[in-house]
Amino acid sequence: MSTMAMPQPTASEAAVRYLITNYSPKGNKVGWLMMASILVEAWDLYSIAFVLIFIKEQFNPDPLMLGLAAAGTQGGALVGALLGGWLSDKIGRRVMFLVTMVMFIVLALAQAFVPNVTWLIVIRFLLGIPLGSDISTGYTYIMESMAKGEREVMGNRWQFMFAVGEVLTIGVIVIFLLLDINHETLWRVTLGLGALPALIILIMRHDVPETAVWLVQKGRYREAKKVAREMFNDDLAMLPDQDVVVPKVSTSAFIADLRKDPIRWRATIYGWIACFVQASEFSTFAFYLPVLFVMVGVSSILGINLVTMALFSFAAVSGWVGPLLTPKIGHRGISIAGFSIVFVSLLVAAFALYTDNKILLPFAAAAMLWGHYWDASNCMTIPTMVAKPKYRGTASGFAYMFVKLPSFLAIFLFPTVFAAIGQANATLMVAIFPLIGLLAAIFILPEVYGYEND
Repeated sequence: MSTMAMPQPTASEAAVRYLITNYSPKGNKVGWLMMASILVEAWDLYSIAFVLIFIKEQFNPDPLMLGLAAAGTQGGALVGALLGGWLSDKIGRRVMFLVTMVMFIVLALAQAFVPNVTWLIVIRFLLGIPLGSDISTGYTYIMESMAKGEREVMGNRWQFMFAVGEVLTIGVIVIFLLLDINHETLWRVTLGLGALPALIILIMRHDVPETAVWLVQKGRYREAKKVAREMFNDDLAMLPDQDVVVPKVSTSAFIADLRKDPIRWRATIYGWIACFVQASEFSTFAFYLPVLFVMVGVSSILGINLVTMALFSFAAVSGWVGPLLTPKIGHRGISIAGFSIVFVSLLVAAFALYTDNKILLPFAAAAMLWGHYWDASNCMTIPTMVAKPKYRGTASGFAYMFVKLPSFLAIFLFPTVFAAIGQANATLMVAIFPLIGLLAAIFILPEVYGYEND
């Protein structure tokens, strides 16, 4: 009986498969360095929520302008996610994550000196572009510099880093309030301080090399072998010592390529849905928790900041525990558990608002944040991980677009919904998002923990 010979992989394909399957010993350090940039994003995206009251006090803008000031960064990040992911595939991961940090430092400082709300909106929109780009580039780097299993745990830690950034932000604002700093100085310094961690990250990232996977895909074999020796103590013997010219990749083929594999396609569809609904549930209910607490009279401004800091400290624990559980219960397990907790918690929060139960509301919010930091943990990891390396930046950026679009719309429009239908009805309406996510996790998401793709 004769058998048909399987086509042998090219040297490039063999090297990519080898890298993705095995490494890396230094990947954990690199992964944390990529995750650290989320502190910068968290600081900028959510510090505005705690200083909006002071910006309104100084400039007295109409609600539309105030909403745009809060949501402007999210709108810019929507552009940055798409542009940054595409550029990451075209010109490299390293160039992109260095450029984005430089841009952020300049723009973060600029927003501290704006003369009016209009300029604040413009600067914050521009600021969102490097933020959105950096997340998509960072995820791509993690998936190409860490071994399977490790890369997923690291990728799922982005919510932990968000929580840490939020706690640090609130902590600084609480200190400023206790020191009775002038309100204008308070909001300007708070926004401008985002440049400091960005500068530190830029310095720490300066010597991080390009990923060997991207260099192989581009035919830059000599550099790929050098990077592999430095990072993995492996010279990729399957590659020749000379560079080669490789055909250019058509980004437009990204979706068509995904649809060839039902597992990758279903996992990616779930990732997009999960990105959209987790961003919607957070950017409506959780983002406006300080405002909600003020509206229902939970405490004073200082007290509300302390309560909110305690809530996000609790959420940080969830953000740490969730990734550790993922190897045990899989991506489906952590998603189903997270969306279930958020759904029930929002129903309880709505009940607390309907009955004017000020004691129950913070506990419902705490449970909601715990579940959210689980259901949001893998929505970026999954579509980035299952994508082929040549499309990985595009895949990450495309997924992040589904985070930023609802975030922009929700932060911009939800105060109007609050006013139109009331806090309790609005909270009940938000519960539709985790319900959609739960159904998607049950019926769409295949288990892809440890998935390999070359």
